[in-house]
Amino acid sequence: MRMPARLLPRLLAIAAAVTLSVQQAAAQSILRDAETEALLQEMSAPLVKAAGLEKGNVEVIMINDPSINAFVAGGQAVYIHSGLINAATDAGEVQGVIAHELGHVTGGHIIRFDEGAKAATNITILSLLLGLAAAAAGAPDAAMGVLAAGQQAAMGKFLSFTRTQESSADAAGAEYLSKAGISGRGSLEFFKKLQNQEFRYGYSQSDEAGFSRTHPLTGDRIANLRETYEKDPAWTKATDPALQERFTRVRAKLYGYLAEPAKTLSVYPPTDNSIPAHYARAYAYHKDALINKALVETAALIAAEPNNPYFLELEGQILLESGRPGQALPALRQANRLTGNNPLIATIFGHALIATEDPANYPEAERVLKAAVTRDRESPFAWYQLGVVYAAQGDMPRARLASAEQQVMERRFPEALQNAQAAFTGLPVGSPDWLRAQDITMQARAEMDKNKKKKKKKSEPEGNG
Repeated sequence: MRMPARLLPRLLAIAAAVTLSVQQAAAQSILRDAETEALLQEMSAPLVKAAGLEKGNVEVIMINDPSINAFVAGGQAVYIHSGLINAATDAGEVQGVIAHELGHVTGGHIIRFDEGAKAATNITILSLLLGLAAAAAGAPDAAMGVLAAGQQAAMGKFLSFTRTQESSADAAGAEYLSKAGISGRGSLEFFKKLQNQEFRYGYSQSDEAGFSRTHPLTGDRIANLRETYEKDPAWTKATDPALQERFTRVRAKLYGYLAEPAKTLSVYPPTDNSIPAHYARAYAYHKDALINKALVETAALIAAEPNNPYFLELEGQILLESGRPGQALPALRQANRLTGNNPLIATIFGHALIATEDPANYPEAERVLKAAVTRDRESPFAWYQLGVVYAAQGDMPRARLASAEQQVMERRFPEALQNAQAAFTGLPVGSPDWLRAQDITMQARAEMDKNKKKKKKKSEPEGNG
């Protein structure tokens, strides 16, 4: 007997429900800010050392996502959601999260992810074969039952695997905090906030609900970690006041940048004259196009700390984005100098120099932007600006090469290929730029061929079996 035509799609849909992959970072936007990146680097440095990882090889990256989460996704990169920074009130809480995520890195959990997925997939394939056999034998209800049971078993096995990894990362994170001399109080406080979130949204804390959980019960994690942390010599150690002040500022600027201006002004009212409040309000007023009010806030910040490069950067950015690039130059030039040509600040400075439309500023813009992309090649906007200044100076081969660099990062391979080929023909043979144009040409062609093969495979009709 043939399987009913309406049944096969349902069977395959159940089988597909356990397809497992890690693609979190790809669908989310990365937030980049010089001050925030410097702070996260400093906060993670002692933990990276405690974990036995090489300094400079671990990145802590901010993701624009309001949920309270963090994860690792290949390599040695820790991704932290903006919502986590907003939820934390102490730098030690974020350090506790970073320590936990480093536990995933050292445990090779991303690499071992396939182990759990493979075990689950094997169960699913077996249940699919049994289900298809039952359906072919004329028992569609039995087929659906077999597949549903197989799906449940597969998911249970996989979730059990991830819960084991989470427990392992908890233990490793506690070890790294101890070695770094950082109290586990922050880690516990953050787990309590997660527990409150679970209660608020009705997530069950019972053992019976544990089947569907990717993490161990938060209450159990708190109990286990408290016992470990309270025995540690660093338990009573307070968070470094200077680090905490920097964290409070970054948290406020992030809130001002992301939240609705009215909400920012409610949390940081004009009666609050603290530096974090001035910071948050400057962003809120700027978002509302209240430029004079925004500049009053930056003036208060700079009056308090005249050589703070991030306050100067913000003032310059507000002036630039309000159509006053010439007025932005002194603040941005000083911020760039004070940070030793930080790539993000250098890019804004280079943009301001170009935006003046004064040819006298173009040579400085070229120097600044070349320094920026030398230190951070993964900046499409910096490459775009460098291309603009090359074009303004009549250097079209390098302008096309800069455009190709930008387009490769944006995965616009046909345009990258076109620009790289044009640059290749106009650059001095054998020069570094000529060789780079050749590299981009080969890379773009390879990616285009790969994409063609994927499209061809998708368009091929499936066999009828």
